[in-house]
Amino acid sequence: MTGARPRLALGLPVATAVYGAGEQHRIIELAKAADGAGIDTLVQSDHLVMGERTDRYPFGTFKYPHGSPWLEPLTTLAVIAGATSRVRLSTGILIAALRRAPLLAKSAATLDALSGGRLELGVGTGWQPEEYETMGLDFGARAQLLDDTVAACRALWAPGGDAAVDLPTISFEKIWCDPKPVSPGGPAVLFGGPLTRRNLRRIVELGDGWIPIMGEPMAGVAEGVARIRESWASAGRGDEVPRVRHTLPLEHDGDGGLSLDRTLAGAGAAAQAGVTEVSVPVAAFVRDPAAVPAWVAALGRRWEKLWG
Repeated sequence: MTGARPRLALGLPVATAVYGAGEQHRIIELAKAADGAGIDTLVQSDHLVMGERTDRYPFGTFKYPHGSPWLEPLTTLAVIAGATSRVRLSTGILIAALRRAPLLAKSAATLDALSGGRLELGVGTGWQPEEYETMGLDFGARAQLLDDTVAACRALWAPGGDAAVDLPTISFEKIWCDPKPVSPGGPAVLFGGPLTRRNLRRIVELGDGWIPIMGEPMAGVAEGVARIRESWASAGRGDEVPRVRHTLPLEHDGDGGLSLDRTLAGAGAAAQAGVTEVSVPVAAFVRDPAAVPAWVAALGRRWEKLWG
């Protein structure tokens, strides 16, 4: 394959898609296999709580019944960090506004420091009112809460002395939050969702990149990347390359089953569209926990062969 080689991320399985009740600890086997196979990033998604109205899920049918276990992302990635040495740790997406900024800044900086700078945060607003209501937050204010949460974290992560912010949903002054993350200014932050005017502004002012909405065609991704680059140039960030992580479209073989090789072959078109990291959902291809480590190892070999 020709062209710029993107990173390869694995979307970690959620609920009981791979690991049944009492088996969630086996996700460490997956993480160790990915670390050894040369996979670049592991991505954990987020639901703090679940309400009964999963019929309001905006991306089709919600596949997970009530009672399905959702691992908390930063806790999960912290355990994975201790079991691995090189694979990057990411969220996709973390509903950041459900965590008050000082606690999120502290937790993220601690994980980043202890993992040697391997953390990045994919963040978004989420779609479920109950998660905000349970936390005593206004779902209608979720966009402002996300803006202010990330801005406050940036202030608390900044090198130097005391931090201060005066924002619509949070304010403080003369506050120190340590340790600092490994990278000055904190881990990379990618904003998820459609590239609305507000989301574009977030990416320009607060972010390092974009996670397009699930199922976004590559043509739409390319158009969005062009808009980000144009906006970054206008803001004086033209020498930076936006980080863009997008799930590869799942391709089928001649018998109607999913084909990993055909799916991976789409990485070239993704890179041409400006995607810097392609993602593959583990649960789409393997459901047997015992088969996961060998599948991940084979994935690493196929990925290297594809670019060799």
